[in-house]
Amino acid sequence: MTVSVLGSGAFGTALAISLAGNGPVTLWARSADHARRMQEARENTARLPGVALPSNVTVTEDIAGAAASDVILLAVPMQNLRSALTEHSDMLAGKTLVACCKGIELTTGLGPISVTQQTVPQAQPALLTGPSFADDIARGLPTALTLACGDETVGRSLQTQLTTSNLRLYRTTDTIGAELGGALKNVMAIACGAAIGAGLGDSARAALMTRGFAEMQRYALMRGAQADTLMGLSGLGDLVLTCSSELSRNYRFGLCLGLNRPFDQNTTVEGVATARAVADLATAEGLDIPISMIVADLSHGKINVKDAIDTLLNRPLKEE
Repeated sequence: MTVSVLGSGAFGTALAISLAGNGPVTLWARSADHARRMQEARENTARLPGVALPSNVTVTEDIAGAAASDVILLAVPMQNLRSALTEHSDMLAGKTLVACCKGIELTTGLGPISVTQQTVPQAQPALLTGPSFADDIARGLPTALTLACGDETVGRSLQTQLTTSNLRLYRTTDTIGAELGGALKNVMAIACGAAIGAGLGDSARAALMTRGFAEMQRYALMRGAQADTLMGLSGLGDLVLTCSSELSRNYRFGLCLGLNRPFDQNTTVEGVATARAVADLATAEGLDIPISMIVADLSHGKINVKDAIDTLLNRPLKEE
């Protein structure tokens, strides 16, 4: 089996480093200059400084060469996934495409597997998701993830092929649950970051995580997910990690909202688009997900943190 990773950001680079323990890996960078710098320096100094690329990782801007692999990991932001797949659909047809992004497409409300199916219908889609930070994976620290694939036979094969010395994969056929767990936890991470930034304390964070997880379950079940999937790595596991670490971009974005500080506009925050997409669909379906609704408004500047807190605290009392 040959493996390529499309996307040379921090996570794509980290996956390439870990997978290199199993054999040669091709890492594709959109920018020729970036590919050349990485290939010469043997390091992603821009996104993952201080971690050397193994000798069997080849960085290239040649998409045709990268797309020739049997299995292709798609390490691109969720909101860019459709355009990336559409641009290279002819080369990717017939391949096994493993999306490594978390989120919901703002314009359609679809997750990464559904977007892959729409844009490259001849490909076999799968999803790699769960609690992980690029730096941990790249430095060889133990990490457990969920490998979601609707075809159980393909899923078993991918689980074996993509498990590495530090990356342990658990398998599921519930692609909807795996997609939504990874997407919705980003929304809750923004809420928790905002709470900590505003000085509300760890008790408030615990409440937001718990009630937020209940929202994640309600929304996912409405969309056809299996309840057990949300209790696993792709749901609860990812929620715990993302809501409690400043390594999370979504959490840091929330912190900046709570502190009323600017946030780096060049940093991808998947939870912003996801919150809006989820809020719109929940409104149409009459689903009660107040934290997600608040995050959608807060992230888009429609309310401030104080008003968001007041809105949640003044909701009608109810049973847990």
